[in-house]
Amino acid sequence: MELSLYTIHATQMTVVNVADEVFAQKFNEPLIHQIVTAYLAGGRAGTKAQKSRAEVSGGGRKPWRQKGTGRARAGTTRSPLWRGGGRTFAARPQDHHQKVNRKMYRGAMRSILSELIRQDRLLVVNEIQPITPKTRELLALLKSLPPLISEKKRHDNGGLENLLIITDALTEHLYLSAHNLSGVGLVEAIAVDPVSLINCDKVLVTVGALRQLEERFA
Repeated sequence: MELSLYTIHATQMTVVNVADEVFAQKFNEPLIHQIVTAYLAGGRAGTKAQKSRAEVSGGGRKPWRQKGTGRARAGTTRSPLWRGGGRTFAARPQDHHQKVNRKMYRGAMRSILSELIRQDRLLVVNEIQPITPKTRELLALLKSLPPLISEKKRHDNGGLENLLIITDALTEHLYLSAHNLSGVGLVEAIAVDPVSLINCDKVLVTVGALRQLEERFA
């Protein structure tokens, strides 16, 4: 399979060959949904905790005598019916992790990457390395690629699409230039995840990162 290869000045120089086993797969929506759900569940802290009536301190003394006060019977001030008492069904820390087989995860990522190509949302560039750690310089480099500019978003970053940059090597200049740009994400190929790919409008990937993705999901 061949993909167009752009320079940073939007001149279509040549094509780059990619493996059909990774970038030409069918769209498997149930599998992608399962993987995305598992990924989001794994990101939950699961640290919520509450105290039951047995764990709340105090309450050992009966607040008033059993009979003769005209009030309802009460044996402790730490009952769930009282303010400051324990919870009836107290929450406990729990692990929301869902087991995902490696073969399923790779299949879902191949399906996502293939769909991005079919929708013309994935662009390949030879490299993207700003000379200085300046946000203005990186923004100018990105705007030199017309496929990244949206006419509907001219008011936001000069029309720059919601973008994810995938690089093979994250340099300090690139990180400092990109981290202050709203709507622009930056990740190394070794750490790319399904949620980041799905949530972006465009994916800009370098040739080196493309080879790493091939090797990772083959």
